[in-house]
Amino acid sequence: MTGTPEPWQWGEATWRRHVGRVRAGRRLAPPWPDGARVAVALSFDSDHETIPLRDGETRPGLLAQGEYGARVGAPRILAALARHGVPATFFMPAVSALLHPQEARGYVEAGHEIAAHGWIHERNMLLSPADERALASRALDTLQEVTGVRPVGVRTPSWDFSDATLGIVAELGLRYDSSLMADDDCYELLADGQPTGIVELPVEWIRDDAPYFMMSRYSTLRPYTPPREVLRLWRDEFDAARADGGLFQLTMHPHIIGHRSRMVVLTELLDHMASFDDVWFATHARIAEHVGADLAAPARDA
Repeated sequence: MTGTPEPWQWGEATWRRHVGRVRAGRRLAPPWPDGARVAVALSFDSDHETIPLRDGETRPGLLAQGEYGARVGAPRILAALARHGVPATFFMPAVSALLHPQEARGYVEAGHEIAAHGWIHERNMLLSPADERALASRALDTLQEVTGVRPVGVRTPSWDFSDATLGIVAELGLRYDSSLMADDDCYELLADGQPTGIVELPVEWIRDDAPYFMMSRYSTLRPYTPPREVLRLWRDEFDAARADGGLFQLTMHPHIIGHRSRMVVLTELLDHMASFDDVWFATHARIAEHVGADLAAPARDA
């Protein structure tokens, strides 16, 4: 038999090695500050024009859809957050920050967190480790130059993790990642079974606006879910997280959620969450810092 073995031909050592490369370690869900029942981590991926640029699309049509996120979506989001005094985390590709430096600085000036999201929303699964490392490092340097703040966390473009990603995150000294889906609550990332000290704030497609609202003219991709149905789903996710005493993490995009009928989802969800007096609204960095303190304590039952 020649060639690369098929997965069904792998020995146990091989599939265990693949599964164990990046794994969920200790669940990190200590008591929330000030007696809060639930922690809310709102995030926005300010991709803007980088999605078409990443794919080599340079014509105005798709670029204009991305520009909407910077021109209309982001200001609406910032206004909605300001009405409730709620902090959020903005994951921004470096090219987006260079195209819209005032926006990137505005996030920080308004008390929000800016975090890394690749160089040009590149497909890191297709890169060599050297190229992935170089782009990640350049992105951090660029965001620091534009905003005056060096990011402490990362969300990989498209939530993709290559074999090299976790090592690069650790090498660059980042405190947390928000790209993986092994839990509802925060956890420590393990590399080949070894603790890394890096906190994972898990994402999920259920708690992302893109699967519900994306549209592609030349494919069958259509926004089949009415915005108010998404509101109901996300409200249920929040209510369940509050009942569990856990984390409610949400991912949105200015060029997607920022449209009028979809901003209803965000504004009414903010109204609902703010109606409770036991909710801790915090940036991803602040939550990672809080739960990360648990890493120094003896392990507890999950």
